[in-house]
Amino acid sequence: MTQDAVSLSGVAGRYATALFDLASEKGATEDVAKSLAAFQAMINESAELARLVKSPVFSLDEQQKALKAIFAKAKMSGIAANFIQLVAAKRRLFVLPDMIEAYRRLNDQAKGVVAAEVTVAAPLSPEHASALRQALASVSGGKSVNLDVKTDPSIIDGVIVKIGSRMVDASVRTKLNAIRTRMKEVG
Repeated sequence: MTQDAVSLSGVAGRYATALFDLASEKGATEDVAKSLAAFQAMINESAELARLVKSPVFSLDEQQKALKAIFAKAKMSGIAANFIQLVAAKRRLFVLPDMIEAYRRLNDQAKGVVAAEVTVAAPLSPEHASALRQALASVSGGKSVNLDVKTDPSIIDGVIVKIGSRMVDASVRTKLNAIRTRMKEVG
């Protein structure tokens, strides 16, 4: 498997790559991606679960019992649930969010999807989001683009786009800072 567009390293990269290879063998890459995304959403919504994942004070037994209860309630099983249990058994649960992100990137690459992080001053209308997605698709060689839009009023106006290793900052804040720097150089 080649990883041209996705650069993975460290523990998260190794675990995500192994999981992706296993899911590919079983023909379950999408199912695993959905389960991992659902689990990440649970982490994001629950301070207690986030603490269980990140804190080393919980024993392995406590983590595994809690995970089994969560899986039962969420009706989660299969490769993703087994993977999370393995990560807990290896005492690497604190790296799980990074593993989930690395898996998502591998899965997107396999599907020909490019992830773009977009920062705007105000929420995008559906029309603007669609136009931006189309523009980024043409720049990325016609690949499908998955937008991750964040709102940051401090950029004043404009847009900051990061796609792969490329970043374009067309925000008013950056332009004002550039003008301020030039004025200091002149004066």
